[in-house]
Amino acid sequence: MLKILSNKKGLSAVVTTILLIALTMAIVAFIWVVVNNLVKEQTSGAASCFGILDKVKLNPRYTCYNGTESANEFWFSIDVGELDVEDILVSISGEGSSESFRISENPAGLSYYPSRTQPVAIPGKNQGLTYIYQLPSSFTKSPDSVEIAPVIDGELCGASSSIEQFDSCSILA
Repeated sequence: MLKILSNKKGLSAVVTTILLIALTMAIVAFIWVVVNNLVKEQTSGAASCFGILDKVKLNPRYTCYNGTESANEFWFSIDVGELDVEDILVSISGEGSSESFRISENPAGLSYYPSRTQPVAIPGKNQGLTYIYQLPSSFTKSPDSVEIAPVIDGELCGASSSIEQFDSCSILA
């Protein structure tokens, strides 16, 4: 009986090393698949907004405040480059007041410059449009800033352009 037990040998060092390497590779492959799927899930929406810098912007030359006795208006111009934009979110902020709206929703008080026609649409690819927005009564002074954020492939991107100083529209007229 002693002879039977003495004939059994353990695994060689080479086989043990190969098994450890195979086990390590399997664990690394599993972790890679899990992490890769999480990263793709989190960044799928950001891909549509990648590279929009300077492709959807406010034109400062045609952005101004028209604050006369008969009007409390904000005029702004948006230029779109080589990009298909579904919608644009506009945010106008002033001392203690702010207004946000989507151009595609045709908010009350938004019209085209100079014709003042409605309904309005967003600019197409390689196009620019100027709008007139009738500010609510909560704006008693010139707004402090205007900011736009495009919607591309159903994703609201971050602000692509903003302006913080405006001239009087009487300079443009």
